[in-house]
Amino acid sequence: MNISLVLGGGGARGYAHIGIIEELKKRGFEIKSISGTSMGAVIGGLEACGTLDEYKKWVRSLDFLDIFKFLKSPFKLDGNKIFKKIRGIVGKDIKIEELPIKFTAVATDLTKKREVWFQRGNLCKAMQASSAIPGVFDPVIINKRILVDGGVLNLLPIAPVMSDMADLIIAVDLYAPEREIDFKPSKETENMQNLLEDLWSNLFKEKETPVNKSIDLMMDVIYRYRKAEYVPDIQIDVPRNIAKWYDFHKAPVLIEIGRFLASEAIDKAIKRGIIKEEKGKLKKGDLV
Repeated sequence: MNISLVLGGGGARGYAHIGIIEELKKRGFEIKSISGTSMGAVIGGLEACGTLDEYKKWVRSLDFLDIFKFLKSPFKLDGNKIFKKIRGIVGKDIKIEELPIKFTAVATDLTKKREVWFQRGNLCKAMQASSAIPGVFDPVIINKRILVDGGVLNLLPIAPVMSDMADLIIAVDLYAPEREIDFKPSKETENMQNLLEDLWSNLFKEKETPVNKSIDLMMDVIYRYRKAEYVPDIQIDVPRNIAKWYDFHKAPVLIEIGRFLASEAIDKAIKRGIIKEEKGKLKKGDLV
């Protein structure tokens, strides 16, 4: 069964997208098209060009000193350094229109005050523009237009995949309501996380700044206003309390949580009749 996949924005919580994609493919879904905002555009672009596994190995291998290399004074993430690494994984000249999976990265054009859908052109440039969180990462300038994070206007860009004629549209919301998850990471991941957590917390004691709180509030309000515009067939809810948008050191745990939440959502969709399982294969249910 083929799907269109919509990957929402939400900063570091977007690492959950990696585990979600892995679980969807494991369960037999074929990704026909991807639309993404912010971190969703980054993970979606990596999957669309076939390099997500390499990226996952990289972020899982990062220790504290590695993370420190991607910072700039005064202890802020440097988007240009991060995307230099991503270009090394993806390839600096990869074009969106040449990808094996149809892909759309959504950014915000501050010059013309509207959404921008990147469906052609340089893949890395599109991903960087879509994830340029105002006040955190530098904007991307293209043809004198100032481009920033797509989440400023659209956190869950379903519209770009509406015409793709996939069997199902599956969307991943990174701003879902808070809840406790009955999930425990592997011992290896837990040990890795505890070490990074201690170091990260000691270095970044002032993480709850007005800027960070404003970004979370802005994205939450924008999503609540726009989420009724288009409704996916299946929505995978990633609770906002699993990580702050800036908790990029939590990649290993968030990847595992994503895999768990995707499996949970698929099982619920089967029970509701959105998907049916026949002879070990998933098919579109009668309710779609």
